[in-house]
Amino acid sequence: MEDLKRLFYKIFNHWFRWYDILIYSLVVGFAIMFVGDILGDFLFTFGIIVPMGITDPADVSPFLQAVISYGINLGIWVVLITYLFAVRPDRPILRTFWTKYKGNTVFNFILGLLIGGGMNLFCAVVAMINKDIAIYFDEIQFVKVFVVFIMVFFQSGSEELICRGFLYQRLRRSYKNPWVAIIGNSLIFACLHLANPGITILSFLNILLCGVLLALMIYYFDSMWMAIAFHTAWNYMQSIVLGLPNSGLVFEFSIFNLDLASATNSFAYDVNFGIEGTILSSLVLSAGIAVIAVIGNSRKREQLWVWGDTVLPKKQNMQNPTNFNNPYNQ
Repeated sequence: MEDLKRLFYKIFNHWFRWYDILIYSLVVGFAIMFVGDILGDFLFTFGIIVPMGITDPADVSPFLQAVISYGINLGIWVVLITYLFAVRPDRPILRTFWTKYKGNTVFNFILGLLIGGGMNLFCAVVAMINKDIAIYFDEIQFVKVFVVFIMVFFQSGSEELICRGFLYQRLRRSYKNPWVAIIGNSLIFACLHLANPGITILSFLNILLCGVLLALMIYYFDSMWMAIAFHTAWNYMQSIVLGLPNSGLVFEFSIFNLDLASATNSFAYDVNFGIEGTILSSLVLSAGIAVIAVIGNSRKREQLWVWGDTVLPKKQNMQNPTNFNNPYNQ
């Protein structure tokens, strides 16, 4: 029995509770997304579709299709935040959504936008240089593209709040080794895309790598805002600016359009899934992970621990988040 207790305290944190087991967290997380999707669909159906008198899906304009497809994820925001306010043990996760989480700054938000959009644009430019794709300018309607940007923000942000907010923080509360939370939430994030059209083993791996990169932004920079901004800019750049598939999903509304006849498979582009299904994307995301890890490790700063009032040094937090009531941490 003593050996089992010792093993338990080597694996789990002081804050671990029975409801922190992975299967329970997954059930709650998927329930939040399911209810959120229903709420979002209800809000957009009776807030937009019904008032406009649209009865045939074919009558929905490309702009409105993009607004609805991305915007219905607003329901997940509402349901998750309501859940966190209502369930006291998980309420500290709310700290990661606003400025109490020290890395949630305007600077980090803008930095996330630049990095996410820049990395995606780099991959697309390489594909164009390699003549795997050709795009042409269609039109830019500033009000509409701004509205869609807000909707993409809600969609990307909903995945971040669930994966890097709820699930990541639950795993960090449970396990001493931070890589359990980093890899664990990233695997779940990748699994959320298994039903996307054109998914392959390589594209699944790339979404996993993207999840790791986003989780490291939380771990090293305490910045949910940076992760949401990166995700938003990545999706917006490829789907709305460049008109390329967004994880296999294609929208007709975009600033540039893809010449479908020009698209070919290569190391830089996948016809069915887009740039996210390529070796080039693997290399770019891996490089991003390496850079953020090096920068994060060199900062020598304290890391915010949301599950207690104590802010612990990063090294201690990685190996031994707390000594409270744990005889095996001595």
